[in-house]
Amino acid sequence: MLDPFQLPFVQRGLVEVLILAIPAGLLGSLIVLRGLAFFSHAVGTAAFPGLVLADGLGFAAPLGAFGAAVAFSAGTAALPRRRLGYDSLTALVLVGCLASGVILASDVFRSGSQIESLLFGSLLLIDGRDVVLAAIAAGASLVAMLLLGPRWLAAGFDPLVAQSIGAGSRYLELTLLGLIALASTAALSAVGALLVTALFVIPAATVRLWTARLTRWQIASVLLAAAEGTIGLWLSVKTDAPPGATIATLSGGVFAVAALARWLAPTRFGLGAAAIAVVAVLGGCGGSGGSGNGGIEVVATTTQIADFVREVGGDKVQVDQILQPNTDPHDYEPRPSDVENAADAKLAFANGDNLDGWVEDVISESGSDAKLVDLGARLPEHVPGESSGPEASKYDPHWWHDPRNAEAAVTDIERQLSSADPKDRRIFRRNADAYLAKLRALDRGIGRCMARIPASDRKLVTDHDAFGYFAKRYRIEVVGAVIPSQTTQAQPSAKDVSDLTRLIEQQGVKAIFPESSISPKLAKAIAAQTGASADYTLYGDTLGPSDSNGATYLRMEQANADAMARGFSGGKRGCRIAGIG
Repeated sequence: MLDPFQLPFVQRGLVEVLILAIPAGLLGSLIVLRGLAFFSHAVGTAAFPGLVLADGLGFAAPLGAFGAAVAFSAGTAALPRRRLGYDSLTALVLVGCLASGVILASDVFRSGSQIESLLFGSLLLIDGRDVVLAAIAAGASLVAMLLLGPRWLAAGFDPLVAQSIGAGSRYLELTLLGLIALASTAALSAVGALLVTALFVIPAATVRLWTARLTRWQIASVLLAAAEGTIGLWLSVKTDAPPGATIATLSGGVFAVAALARWLAPTRFGLGAAAIAVVAVLGGCGGSGGSGNGGIEVVATTTQIADFVREVGGDKVQVDQILQPNTDPHDYEPRPSDVENAADAKLAFANGDNLDGWVEDVISESGSDAKLVDLGARLPEHVPGESSGPEASKYDPHWWHDPRNAEAAVTDIERQLSSADPKDRRIFRRNADAYLAKLRALDRGIGRCMARIPASDRKLVTDHDAFGYFAKRYRIEVVGAVIPSQTTQAQPSAKDVSDLTRLIEQQGVKAIFPESSISPKLAKAIAAQTGASADYTLYGDTLGPSDSNGATYLRMEQANADAMARGFSGGKRGCRIAGIG
């Protein structure tokens, strides 16, 4: 039952949540008492522009987040509250922060997945700096509560009396808001900006149902926050769910049970009912991992690479595929099972070119000595990558859309498997040779399909810029993309959409191709405006489900070629390729 706590990443996450429980309990009681729940949630969310600046300019994310949080707190405290309460002031300043963050992210830095991970947090990737920041927040909260707690308490119960005795001064108010900003910043790495309420409001609100004495309230809130963080972390490993969201869900469930028990009766019966309900919920949440199917254990980050490894390894290889069909690799957050499954792996195959950079953390956190193989490092064909942004890389990471690169990757996989398991090297060689023959047939077949379509009609507009290799190989003109970036985490501006619409109309583009792992709404809206078709979907970053046309790499690329042929020709031509199974 306690096996998850043997894992190093769980131990670090546990230390983090236990330390954060101190400011969560101490400040949470004041947050609830003073009616600052919306502010405490908003201050974490308002850190967004700071995260974008830190990511774009290359300095520490907590520093950028804290700077933005302090600016938000100061702005809220500085505005006159005579006619507007805290909620209205908070909303006004929050809108400004979010608007500036969106502009910075979309138009200035085109920020991506690193920002998203900070918005939602990840206790799996806690490091020493995160623990130190949490300890600073906890120490500051303790000291401030000893020195200023009685004055904050007085201001919470009776603001007018507090003013008369000097307990309601503006600097005290600003100190409290600044301390909440510091604690919220410290919680970003654990639960993220959007879930900070789970630590700083819900435990204190739960305890408030049962007590009105501040000291008892604060101590119980610290203990409850620590318990919910510990159990939530354990549950996240058992259920393979994101830790921050699991803790938030658990906190909400405990509050609901406590509120129900309080409503039933403020007696021992009510408390007993609450305890039984909590135990029942936790008892049904456990899970167990699956068992392997034999062979050497291998980690594969993407769906395409996992497919290659299965083709070469056959039943001699047990593949742990991290990304699942229709999962966007650009915004993926590793799950506890990813780390656990990597512990016994001998090899880890990665796409490279910064598409799956998170795999290094997965391997290191698992304690595995697996050899990490970057398949993108040794390819015959390259397309330039993003020059800036969080996923900047020398080369475009979507290299598999050129079958010649897939051939090189398969050859590398065969070599690595043979080295790791020499007794089965003949099987790996035979499997690889058979699959390489299919890849060459695929390449020739797509070439023939595209050659039957006039070059003037081979004009490609996709959801994001993921088909540069395919276009280069088969002489297709890339007109543009709805998301003008090689990462789906960039955001198109109004000018980007307007320019693309004009370009589509000028060049007579017949089809816009949505992608299976991205919402097609914007692509369809542009198609409706320009008169182009949006009826043909492509598989860009990931294979499709097992019952789809993109269930394997070979089927995916044939489906893409067929969709493009139909889109380019106005539905008059398709693409069917023999000899690929």
